[in-house]
Amino acid sequence: MKDYNTENENAKNSSSFARAIRLIFDLDRWQEIWATITQNKSRSILTAFGVFWGMFMLVAMVGAGSALEKGINSNIEGFATNSCFVWAQQTTEPYKGFKKGRQWEIKNSDIPVLLNNIPEIEYLAPVLFGGRGTNNVVRNDIAGSFSVKGNYPVYNLVDESKMTYGRYINDIDIAEQRKVCIIGERVYEVLFPTKENPIGKQIQVNGIYYQVVGVTRHLSDVNIGGNEKETVVLPFTTMQQAYNMGNDVHFLAVTAKPGVKVKVIEEKIQKILKQLNNIAPTDKTAVGGMNIEDQFTMFLYLGIGIGVLIWFVGTGTLIAGGIGISNIMLVTVRERTKEIGIRRALGATPRTIISQILSESIILTLIAGVAGLMFGVGLLHVVGILLSQGDQFFKDPQISFAVAISSMFILLIIGTFAGFLPAKRAMNIKPIEAIREE
Repeated sequence: MKDYNTENENAKNSSSFARAIRLIFDLDRWQEIWATITQNKSRSILTAFGVFWGMFMLVAMVGAGSALEKGINSNIEGFATNSCFVWAQQTTEPYKGFKKGRQWEIKNSDIPVLLNNIPEIEYLAPVLFGGRGTNNVVRNDIAGSFSVKGNYPVYNLVDESKMTYGRYINDIDIAEQRKVCIIGERVYEVLFPTKENPIGKQIQVNGIYYQVVGVTRHLSDVNIGGNEKETVVLPFTTMQQAYNMGNDVHFLAVTAKPGVKVKVIEEKIQKILKQLNNIAPTDKTAVGGMNIEDQFTMFLYLGIGIGVLIWFVGTGTLIAGGIGISNIMLVTVRERTKEIGIRRALGATPRTIISQILSESIILTLIAGVAGLMFGVGLLHVVGILLSQGDQFFKDPQISFAVAISSMFILLIIGTFAGFLPAKRAMNIKPIEAIREE
């Protein structure tokens, strides 16, 4: 008995599959659908325009959102998003005999205390700023005005730069206070116009000679303390000595270990620095800071919100177009009442009538949707070519294959629902009453 039921079920499935294949390759049926759609071309075009425009807007908005996301990601490439920056500011409260308004500085001695007491810190890089003077960087008879910074090697793990030539500052440079330097791309272009290899060459920075050991290409568009392309980087200890800065540190670049919120280490750093430098615990502005993780999270949520809005608006526009198709199909069914009645009288089954109306709705929706998809993709391609001519915040606008498939799936659903009510109305038409109408 069980075998008989299984065989019967398999036979039914095979029959359904064969019927579906016949429908797909039924040329006469497709010609009939096409003739119905093109019977009133103006009405069909105006009806389909709603779906066309909805798909076009969806593709354009998704492509723009993708370009915005890529632009943001490219701008922060190589920059640690789990980081924060901390610096000293004037106190706003009196404390332990010190008046408010005191300008204090982070010291070299503060660094090991922070590292020993905050195990959540992954990297900590002290940084110095030397300012930007007039023609302060000179090579032979070529001079330029550039920023000067003092870094530790670890800073390149927080804000990464690729080496075009040579190497980055190393621990030996720090320990021996070597007079070496790293120059940015723009500095190299100005001082070495012939594009020669600069490694080993001497340049003057504020009257002091330094040997060039590397040329950097900054990956991100995030610039802390000046444009990195226009910056000369010295070993931190060398800059402290050359500029008579004593033990001062201008700011700290800090990253958190994986799984640790940056806000946690930021609060701990502020607390310890206040203790070490006699600052009131309640002074909220004496220790300045910037939480990069919070900024990045804000952009992330903004991107998610934009994405949701794009799909909401785009899908809503498509649905509106589908409603327009449904209304027109209802009118078409009413105009074809006699025809449908004759079909029913000649033996057409309700399934055949429903399949006919649904097919017309789906085909009209898909044609309009595919046209909108192709037009949108073409426009994004043109815009992408135009944007590629220079550095832009929007980068490579396009939609993914998954988005295209999802859009077509949405179109299929909309086309099916758009044809459902007209098909139901057609099925309820009684043959005798339909033939009598005229």
